[in-house]
Amino acid sequence: MVGDVINDIVVRPRAPVAADSDTPSTITASPGGSGANQAAWLGALGARVRFAGRAGADDIAAHSAALEAAGVDARLVADPGTPTGRIVVLAKGGRRDMFTDRGANLNLTRADLPDDLLDGAGLLHVSGYSLFHPGVGAAVGDLMRRARERGVATSVDPCSAAFLRDSGPEAFRAWARGARLIFPNLAEGRLLTGARSADAVATSLLGDYPVVALKLGADGALIASRDTASRNTASKGTASRDTASADAGSRLRLPSVPAEVVDPTGAGDAFCAGFLTAWVPGRPLDECARAALTAAASAVATVGARPPLTGRAS
Repeated sequence: MVGDVINDIVVRPRAPVAADSDTPSTITASPGGSGANQAAWLGALGARVRFAGRAGADDIAAHSAALEAAGVDARLVADPGTPTGRIVVLAKGGRRDMFTDRGANLNLTRADLPDDLLDGAGLLHVSGYSLFHPGVGAAVGDLMRRARERGVATSVDPCSAAFLRDSGPEAFRAWARGARLIFPNLAEGRLLTGARSADAVATSLLGDYPVVALKLGADGALIASRDTASRNTASKGTASRDTASADAGSRLRLPSVPAEVVDPTGAGDAFCAGFLTAWVPGRPLDECARAALTAAASAVATVGARPPLTGRAS
């Protein structure tokens, strides 16, 4: 995996926000970053995961230890002159607004992503934040190219509708071309395709990506695939499946898993991790989606973007 490493500050107001004055709040600091969060969830769910990123020299030991505690092989590079990225997250109910300073993440280079990152890998997953900055995007794009040359599949999560809008959907689709799997939410999918409905978004994205895992928040997920092979043979249950034509491949919807929403930060990252934990070993798509939605439900019930580490899967 490749992605951002961030120091998160999560603010949860305990009263209506008082403009130009004080609002009683619960404020917590924790390690974050979409890519690092996804790696931590993967490790906590029992997957073997290697993560590459860049953090400020003062924080490198703490971030490495936090990832390793989740079962991640952390390959972090210490930036001597730029601090670790920082995000202030304002979490209110099911919403979160993020104020972002990406810091040392913007200095990631090809030298930080050596060939041995791919040794033994079954998949290279890329956080979309790593594609929005030209220099970082070139370095990560080169790693994706090397992965494909070695027969390693790639997947990508767009991660940010705001950055996606600024960089341009066509540019992102060009950067992510060749990926086997994409994980947009509905807002990101709409930006990437110009379509409005979830079904139309998935249909359009299938033109570029063989598998689309569309995150729908409280409405669950829509999973679409060009294939009708083992990885998308849906089994009986609450999933609804549409295989009306060979061109449509496999398509299924699942509802979200009920949960008390404490902090939605990191729910999309947990969704990706849950899905990939089942997808890389070749499980059917409905099992992948259920694993994704279960992990997302765990994330929204937890303060912060990382998994609780008690009871880590083996």
